[in-house]
This record gives sequence, C-alpha cells and structure tokens, in this order.
Amino acid sequence: MERPDAGGLNSNNCENIARKEEISGELEANAMDSLINIPLATIDIRDDCGITDAPPINSKRSKENEEIKNDQVKKRKRKQKDYQPNYFLSIPITNKEIIGGLKSLQKAIIQQDKQLSKAMVGDGSFHITLLVMQLLNEDEINIGIDALWELKPHVEELLQGKHLTLPFQGIDTFRSQVGFVKLEEGDHINLLLEIAETAKQTFQEKGILAGENRSFKPHLTFMKLSKAPVLRKNGVKKIDPELYEKFINHRFGEEVLHRIDLCSMQKKKRSDGYYHCESSIMIGKKPIGIQDLINEAVHQERMNLKSKVKQIKELLLKPEIQAKIRRELLEEIFINKSNQANNVDFIAALI
Repeated sequence: MERPDAGGLNSNNCENIARKEEISGELEANAMDSLINIPLATIDIRDDCGITDAPPINSKRSKENEEIKNDQVKKRKRKQKDYQPNYFLSIPITNKEIIGGLKSLQKAIIQQDKQLSKAMVGDGSFHITLLVMQLLNEDEINIGIDALWELKPHVEELLQGKHLTLPFQGIDTFRSQVGFVKLEEGDHINLLLEIAETAKQTFQEKGILAGENRSFKPHLTFMKLSKAPVLRKNGVKKIDPELYEKFINHRFGEEVLHRIDLCSMQKKKRSDGYYHCESSIMIGKKPIGIQDLINEAVHQERMNLKSKVKQIKELLLKPEIQAKIRRELLEEIFINKSNQANNVDFIAALI
C-alpha cells in the first residue's frame, strides 16, 4: 500500500489544491478589477439636482479632474465659435384684431408685387422672439424645458400680479430686409426687456448657449426677403417703403402676454402654421386649453421624476450603501468562480 506523504495528500489532491489556489487568485484579481470599474467609482453627480462631486481621493485624481475641466472649457469655447441658434422663446400673437391687420397689410403689399408673397410670414406663425438659443440634442432640449419652467416664477415676480399689455402700431424694417410692426413706446417695453434679460440669464445658468451680441429689440415680423432667395435673383434686394406707406402709422391692436413657448426653428411646423413647440408656460393665469393642461401634467411628471433621481443619487453616495453593493458584487463573483471551479473538478473526474 502506498504510504501518504507528510501532509497526508496524494498527487491528485495536490493538483486540485493548486487549481483552487489559482482560481482563488483569479477571483481576487477580478474582484478588484470589478470594484474599480463599477459605476459607483465614477458617478457623475454634478447635474441639475444640485449635488456636488465628492472630493478627489488623491493628487493624481485631482490632476485628471483639472484636465477634464480644461477640456470642457475648450469645448465650450469651440461651441461659442460655432454658435448657430436653432431654438427660440416665442410670445405667440393670438389677438384676432392684430392678426387681421397683419393679413390686410400683407395683402396690400402682394397686390403691388405678387412675387413678394413668398416673403410673407404665415398668419399662424406671428410671434415676438424673446430669446434665441442653441439646443443640439434631446438632453439639451430637456435642459431647455427645465429652464423655461424655472423662468415662470421669475416672470410672474416681475409682473407682480399685473398683466403685460403689448400695443402694436406702425411699420419699420431691419436694413430694408425684414419688415415688422413696431411696439409702441412705454413702460411695457422696459418690462419686456427685463423679462428677456431674465430669460437669458436663466438659460445661460443652465449651460445653454443663448442670446445675441446685438441688443434686444422686440418686434412683430410680417415679412422677410430671406424666406425667398429667388427674389434677389429677380432684382428685389430691398423692401420698398412705398409698399407699406398706408400702414406706416396704423394701430394694429394689443396683445396680452399669457404664454411663452420654447420653439424649434427647424422642425416641421404644426398644422395651424405655428412652430413646433417643445413646451410652454402660462403667465398670470391658469391653463385654459387641452394643450396647456398637457403641458402642466408633463411638467409635473418631470419634476416628480427629477426628485426621485435626486433621491437615488443621494442614496448611492452613502458609504454604507456603496459597501453593501461592493459586498454583494464580491459574493456574486465568488459564487460564479466557485461554480467554475466545481465544473472543472467535475470535468476532471469524468476524465
């Protein structure tokens, strides 16, 4: 009978132990790799929920963070250089008296020069542009929607419970290329300028590229030659003042600010001719239509979702939760590796 060695193990047992030690070593190495790669180590919490990042663990990590910040600054500068607005805040014109006057004006101009019909703004698109901005993807659009809803209480605070009435009278142009109805002089202009500046600050604080270098001049566009490039080829390079001479001092009516829309310049317009609208806020009164009710419901749902996301992120930052997740991950890895070792033993036994 073969005598066992001093350790009481035969060659097969030694081989199995060596194999299990090898698996154990792999388990430890894989576990450490998994811990390094799990999302908890790099959770991005610098978002609109207002949670800040944990302090850097070491100087190397701090240096990496600084490089990332510098790269983000460079990207932001490149974005500013390539800034092309594709969204805007719109105050829609809904007063039928104003719309009727604009259509009469357009008709009078077209009667004098039919080819100018291509330069006219559709009657469903009449609006005042409050702010232009660049939103490049769905994430940025969602940030823009959030900014719009954050703007609502600021606007209502500026109005102090009063209505903002915008009276329109007279015609003017921008460099004889864009024809618009003027906003009458008065305190309402200063208030509208304040709202526009507040909107600009609100969106820029969200990291959105917004605004223009030129000063804001509220106006109601009814025609622009750039809508029909063929006009220039046909010799129409300017809007002749004689075309709108009869309306030079015409009073078009008053529009009360009741809604601000976040609209796309590029997406397909609605069936009524108005711009594609991502979201709207009602100013100074409760929702009055189905779409307004939908907007309010969607906003409320977004706010609830954001609150839940914030709670989850705060929970994931707690050391005891991170320790529990790491422990469960280690156990899962150990179980998987143990199953693999058992399969190896089983296969070896069969052989």
